[in-house]
Amino acid sequence: MSKIAEAFEGGKAFIAFITCGDPDIASTVSFVTAAAEAGADIIELGIPFSDPTAEGPVIEAANMRSLAAGTTTDKVFEAVREIRKTVKIPLLFMTYANVVFSYGTERFARAAAEIGMDGVILPDVPYEEKEEFAPVFRRYGLDFISLIAPTSHERISMISRDAEGFVYCVSSLGVTGTREHITTDISEMTGLVHAAKKIPAAVGFGISAPAQAREMAAHADGVIVGSAIMKLIEKYGTEAAPHIRAFVSEMKAAVREAEREK
Repeated sequence: MSKIAEAFEGGKAFIAFITCGDPDIASTVSFVTAAAEAGADIIELGIPFSDPTAEGPVIEAANMRSLAAGTTTDKVFEAVREIRKTVKIPLLFMTYANVVFSYGTERFARAAAEIGMDGVILPDVPYEEKEEFAPVFRRYGLDFISLIAPTSHERISMISRDAEGFVYCVSSLGVTGTREHITTDISEMTGLVHAAKKIPAAVGFGISAPAQAREMAAHADGVIVGSAIMKLIEKYGTEAAPHIRAFVSEMKAAVREAEREK
């Protein structure tokens, strides 16, 4: 069992997303440390890209701020080396195919493994094209996380059978961002995943408040939150760490509440 899958063994997982380099690389280290200390089970680290097609306005703006500050893939790798001195939970890169291609897929995978990363999410790579990356990531012990959207039952089952680490269930069609209401039948999606393979299913896109996290966690093995955290960084800048710590602690408590209620 991979380290990522193991993170779900102790109960429902809270997964935080943070764009690296916003407002600067040094702050990213303190933000990730704060999220881990507050109880995050897994953290996704966004490597910024100039055309982040899966992202809504909050994370897109974070990408632009990060790139404007001079963030590069190598600088992100250096930040992870620093983070790994204290943070032991699983870490994933979330970025885009072009970032990996331009760095060199083999070189990227080798470097990610060497600094202690556990997996990669590439939201712009469809299932049909995953074999361009999957064998290389696998060779370096990195889980290549699959995303499923609320589409056909057959497609969800097909993708889940081939998944590694956990299945990222996209709660609603469209881009990332906070939503007041999530209308997708999450329990149906996660049920299809579990029927296809014994693998955790975590829900992301649109979750921003404890009540939503509790509701989603009731139907899934984990909850992923990104835009709400990046809003705190946008608001507080380099001083965001205590605000991230408080928010993650609150969201983790909500996820654990769903665990107790099941």
